[in-house]
Amino acid sequence: MSSGLGRVVIVGAGHAGSAAAAALRQFGWAGRVTLIGEEPLPPYQRPPLSKAWLKGDADFAGLLLRPAAFYPANAIELRLSERVVRIDRPAKAVRLITGEAIRYDCLILALGAAARPLNVPGAALRGVLALRSVPDAEALRRALRRGVRLVVIGGGYIGLEVAASARVLGAEVTVIERESRVLSRVACPALSDFFAREHVARGVRLECGAAVEALEGAGGAVAGARLSDGRLLAADLVLVGVGAGPNQTLAREAALACDDGIVVNERARSSDPNIFAIGDCARRPLPLYGRTMRLESVPNALEMAKQAAAALCGRGPPVPEVPWFWSDQYELRLQIAGLPFDVAQTVSRGNPETGGFALFHLTADDMVRAVEAVNAAPEFMAGKTMIARLRRVAAERLRDPRHTLQELAS
Repeated sequence: MSSGLGRVVIVGAGHAGSAAAAALRQFGWAGRVTLIGEEPLPPYQRPPLSKAWLKGDADFAGLLLRPAAFYPANAIELRLSERVVRIDRPAKAVRLITGEAIRYDCLILALGAAARPLNVPGAALRGVLALRSVPDAEALRRALRRGVRLVVIGGGYIGLEVAASARVLGAEVTVIERESRVLSRVACPALSDFFAREHVARGVRLECGAAVEALEGAGGAVAGARLSDGRLLAADLVLVGVGAGPNQTLAREAALACDDGIVVNERARSSDPNIFAIGDCARRPLPLYGRTMRLESVPNALEMAKQAAAALCGRGPPVPEVPWFWSDQYELRLQIAGLPFDVAQTVSRGNPETGGFALFHLTADDMVRAVEAVNAAPEFMAGKTMIARLRRVAAERLRDPRHTLQELAS
């Protein structure tokens, strides 16, 4: 639909949903736009929850994606504390838990992802927390204080960011990671080793290659994590950060194609041409890599929001972007561009002992496919440009600081 005279209903009021509503108005959609969110809060940023929010460096006003006045000013109907329980495709309507039906001409699913549960005895004890929302973050912030014993289960982005924030606040922190290294799903071994050393140097205890068999309690509250080797790690607080899965139940029940995410094409359109899916819940094509994949990142949410809005408004598709991600831990800013598919060699530039550094990942024929940069924004930006341009750069030139980043990326 390109006339912009129908009604678009967006289910999910996070980064992706809010961005889609804004992009529809920016691209000229003249019809109704309804944005439905389960939380009582207007759309807000989630990345700061594990960092600035926990440390008390941000308030809720600073988390808002857009001022509250933005939505009525742009004729966006914002319906909060509403839960969609069914998509009625024949009737072109979504049904709320209250029984109300909201009709749509086009539907955008921005359902996000849900924290994976820890399926062990004791997981329901008081003091066992996850981190996906402001209430989660506020509960964690209230519990964190100097000397509290925090066990973090999962050594990914969220786990390590919370570990860093907790150490700054004076907590005693242990990170338990099932794999042999932290950041195993998102970073190369050299980068994992770097961050492991940094955390240990700041007093974090790392337990890699370890599995939690049970959480043990006293008086209904968590008191420790029992490992599969029998050891008990004392804990006053446990954060579960073992990844997230796509919220795709609504789509599955509506018989939309799903495969670890709602399957969409390059315009974010699902197997139903009137339904789009964007953000963490969607499995999308990645033109630069010739693959489909589900990505969990703010840049991905914003890009897919533009794809869906452009398609609805009859505009050409936006230029495919290079996937990118970031994580802040202590004074370290990790920025990753691209995905390390078909990588044959890794080239280091800079020195992790004295300052910022970057790891460039190349194919056998010297095409730059990904870059991991720590406190090295110029290398990150240059690498992102190289990936977008499908640049081939000889490893020896990339390694040699006499060759400038501008020269290598152009």
